[in-house]
Amino acid sequence: MKLLTVAIPCYNSEEYMEKSIRSALNGGEKVEVLIIDDGSTDSTLDIAKKYEKRFPNIVRVVHKENGGHGDAVNAGIKNATGEYFKVLDSDDVLGKKAMAKVLNFLEKAVNESLNIDMVITNFMYDKQGVKRKKIMKYKHAMPTGKVFTWDDVKLGQTQYLLMHSVMYKTEVLRKSGLELPKHTFYVDNIYVFTPLPYVNRIYYLDVVFYKYYIGREDQSVNESVMIKRLDQQYRVTRIMLDDYCHMNISNKRLDAVLVHYFDMMMCVSTIMSLREGSRLRLKDKDELWDHLEAKNPELYKKVRKSLLGRSMNLPGKYGRKTSEFFYKVVQKIFGFN
Repeated sequence: MKLLTVAIPCYNSEEYMEKSIRSALNGGEKVEVLIIDDGSTDSTLDIAKKYEKRFPNIVRVVHKENGGHGDAVNAGIKNATGEYFKVLDSDDVLGKKAMAKVLNFLEKAVNESLNIDMVITNFMYDKQGVKRKKIMKYKHAMPTGKVFTWDDVKLGQTQYLLMHSVMYKTEVLRKSGLELPKHTFYVDNIYVFTPLPYVNRIYYLDVVFYKYYIGREDQSVNESVMIKRLDQQYRVTRIMLDDYCHMNISNKRLDAVLVHYFDMMMCVSTIMSLREGSRLRLKDKDELWDHLEAKNPELYKKVRKSLLGRSMNLPGKYGRKTSEFFYKVVQKIFGFN
């Protein structure tokens, strides 16, 4: 049995995918490395098959028609045989020492039937041209060294459970019915958000498992690219709103985590609209908030009254400039985009 499936969605990734694959191979035969070729037109598939031939007991290649990152993740979940599931983007890497610690814990969890639904680890923002790398940790937001539930989770204002920090039990992902939309960017937010109500037992490992490279001009998280793809951001935010409205949440701490995450999505949509600055985008931004209020008035009140909600909706021209200033300060502190 494989303890962990590392799914690597690849689309025209020939320039950087091998570094990513090699980092996953550090897990040895306890890991299944699932390379999903999403209809690449370069040598991505040839490279993937090379590793499959060289490591037949570890690497499997799934070749499919192009459907976008989310559809590649869907294929990964469908084909995974590992007890747990981790998405690794083809331009990022997993830490070697952290991998050993993660696998030791997963082996213990399986052998002792701990029934962990989600494992959380730290991740690093590795931004080009920046010497000091930012590590995102969770040790003040949740217990370490023991199994816990949502009642023990209290995320700080700037802490979020992102794709880089979570490993789901594969069964949980399948039970949740998660189906990411095709040809849509920023679906990693849906990937984290939608299965959360199916999580009961959680474990936090205080290790930096994921190194997230940012700074390339063509990356989807580059600010200029995000502004060009605002329609995608709006779409993902609306999907998450629909998902939230269909959730039956009784645990207040879980609801707080979900609201906190959705609050961040509304903030990103709003600030990118302000950064773009056109009348069309400002109108789109207002329509998104109106849609939220009409769809779920209670959630609207929570998000609108939050620190992010208030700071992103300051009135008038100078209010918008103040919102952008706050965004730039936070961007500088945390090094994203």
